[in-house]
Amino acid sequence: MDRMFEECIKESKPRPDFTGTDDYQVSLTLRGEVQDPRFLRFLEQANREGRGPFQTRDLLTLDLVHQGRQIPEELRPQLPGLLDQGIIERTGRGKYILSRRFYGFLGEKGVYTRRRGLDRATNKALLLKHIEDSGKEGSRFAEFQQVLPALSRHQIHSLLRELRAERRVHLVGRTSAGTWYPGPAPNRSGLEDRPPT
Repeated sequence: MDRMFEECIKESKPRPDFTGTDDYQVSLTLRGEVQDPRFLRFLEQANREGRGPFQTRDLLTLDLVHQGRQIPEELRPQLPGLLDQGIIERTGRGKYILSRRFYGFLGEKGVYTRRRGLDRATNKALLLKHIEDSGKEGSRFAEFQQVLPALSRHQIHSLLRELRAERRVHLVGRTSAGTWYPGPAPNRSGLEDRPPT
């Protein structure tokens, strides 16, 4: 069984489909078309560079990352090794993409930058929109975790620091009790608080 999955992924073919299997019979569909020959060449190159050989569970994990799908619990132990080898990169909590090396191999470094950077820009835009929509009411940190559940507290704080440095939001209060508002912080005289030049 493992060998079947391994060969399909190594050859960049769709995985075996067991739809219709029950307690009394096994239904198996094998498809022969190559989905992405470039992914296949990348795996071959990684093996030549000594980054392999990849085990079946590594290949299953890489296939899911390549498709942009969630990694199931039983395959998560494969992630640290693939990260260490530089085959994949983490883009958020539970989110991974193939590494810059893969996109460089394809001659698509711009695509890598867009895929990696777009997520951060989108997340930042979502935070800003939520804060702006909340207006005078303000927003608490717990709300940001609802807006961006895939990000860690650290990642959300990092985005908020950027928005604050850009003077698009400001914080009143400290820690989790603090409230975020749109725009730069007013100073005590009620005028916009400008950073020192």
